[in-house]
Amino acid sequence: MYKLRGHHIFCLLGYRGMGYSKEYVENMTKLHQTLRENPKTWIQLVRGPDKLCEKYPNSGEYHCQDNNIYERDSNILDKLGLKVGQVLSWEDIESHIRQYVVPADIKNVCETCSWRLYGVCEEGIQEILEGKGLREVK
Repeated sequence: MYKLRGHHIFCLLGYRGMGYSKEYVENMTKLHQTLRENPKTWIQLVRGPDKLCEKYPNSGEYHCQDNNIYERDSNILDKLGLKVGQVLSWEDIESHIRQYVVPADIKNVCETCSWRLYGVCEEGIQEILEGKGLREVK
């Protein structure tokens, strides 16, 4: 079982092999591939730092504890109809995405995210809506 915070659900949808450091990318790639290959993997939704935050580079201000990030987590979980503390499979999370989210939601719930400009999260949501699952990262 992996612990995952709210906004990282959308980060996983848009993940294309880029990140903050080599260690962060390796960690994100491993989780992404696990969920892609085994969507029955259990996820516990948490408030605050999670499995991906473990490898965020320590370069001053700790991004994972920023109030804006907590707000984004909360907004995304609200959008998905999910709550901190829930344990569900990745495929159940994808089901919530198909039920409650459209690509245009990224503009609002991820408004302050620097990665939003790449447009990959909207693509990731669209692929989930089409039943494709997570995109293969090469």
